Amino acid sequence: MSAIPQPTSPHVMNTYGRLPIAMSHGQGCRVWDTNGKAYLDGLGGIAVNTLGHNHPELVPALQDQLTKLIHSSNYYHVPGQEALATKLTELSGLTNAFFCCTGLEANEAAIKLARKFGHEKGIEKPEIVVYEKAFHGRSIATLSATGNPKIQAGFGPMVEGFVRVPLNDIEALKKATQDNPNVVAVFFETIQGEGGINPMRWDYLKQVRALCDQRDWLMMIDEVQCGMGRTGKWFAHQWAGIKPDVMPLAKGLGSGVPIGAVVAGPKAANLFQPGNHGTTFGGNPLAMRAGIETIRIMEEQKLLENAATVGAHLKSALEREFSRMSGVKEVRGQGLMLGIELDRPCGDILNRACEAGLLLSVTADSVIRLVPPLILTIAEADEIVAILAPIVKAFLAE
Repeated sequence: MSAIPQPTSPHVMNTYGRLPIAMSHGQGCRVWDTNGKAYLDGLGGIAVNTLGHNHPELVPALQDQLTKLIHSSNYYHVPGQEALATKLTELSGLTNAFFCCTGLEANEAAIKLARKFGHEKGIEKPEIVVYEKAFHGRSIATLSATGNPKIQAGFGPMVEGFVRVPLNDIEALKKATQDNPNVVAVFFETIQGEGGINPMRWDYLKQVRALCDQRDWLMMIDEVQCGMGRTGKWFAHQWAGIKPDVMPLAKGLGSGVPIGAVVAGPKAANLFQPGNHGTTFGGNPLAMRAGIETIRIMEEQKLLENAATVGAHLKSALEREFSRMSGVKEVRGQGLMLGIELDRPCGDILNRACEAGLLLSVTADSVIRLVPPLILTIAEADEIVAILAPIVKAFLAE
């Protein structure tokens, strides 16, 4: 009997530690590899496939758009941009949006907005407060804002102009910026994704908002991974009842079609003028249609409520399984953005789960991350627990 062939990519740069599978197709919260094996998708393309796979309303809408116009140019007005910007400003309470293709680009634009804000105040070398364990992207600027020395290694020198502080410590933020007239913005994820599913406390978010108002700083909230309904509200910071000045988005906004956005309020919305910033592919008609249809379907199918309800059920089930278990430090997160932190590196759980038919990720070396499609059902949440719990218990027993 011949062995099952394993996919390889010898001509693709070796930038990912890939598992030995390749996906063929999907339906709902399940995907199948090229050898016909099925998997329950607990990763959602890393918080991207909001509507799951082959959604019966999204796919026809994209097919319709493909027959009309995929790309034009930002030399011209793109009606879908105004439609999607209108919706995003309605949902966020902000005023204007810029469209790009990725979260990295959205975060780059936020950094540029902060610097422009500083220069217009007469600050020659603007500085931005960023956080330990943060992840904002892999370009040189966003890598510099990121708080992971491992992924920075080999790419120095980093870009200057960042002040780093710990999470959820307002006194540390005040101390780090004391007597520093160059600070122009505070930049953070409401729930750190790559950093290990680390939430900002709601009271802390309110304290930062007040400090930004007091000192005339921009509050820039990276909602690339935790936004777009993942926690049960459109944007995770809304649980604290605050509004940012700048909000980068991407991932789940297009349910799989590459899209990024920066949504801004009055303090930052008019900083960019023609020639200050731009993109070739950003805001193209196909991506805009994907964003518009994703939000429409989310509203009609009440997926924010589903994320909150199913996410709470999944978190409770995981806590029951792992409560008082030696080796499990914490189950944390909100909605359908959950992390299980172990007391040791657990990268091998990625492989074991895959073999058992469950897709997930391990981030920050010791945190199992679950960010499934927002269409996940209670039954599928229970299935995740039924597959994952024995794997974690066996791993910790070794």
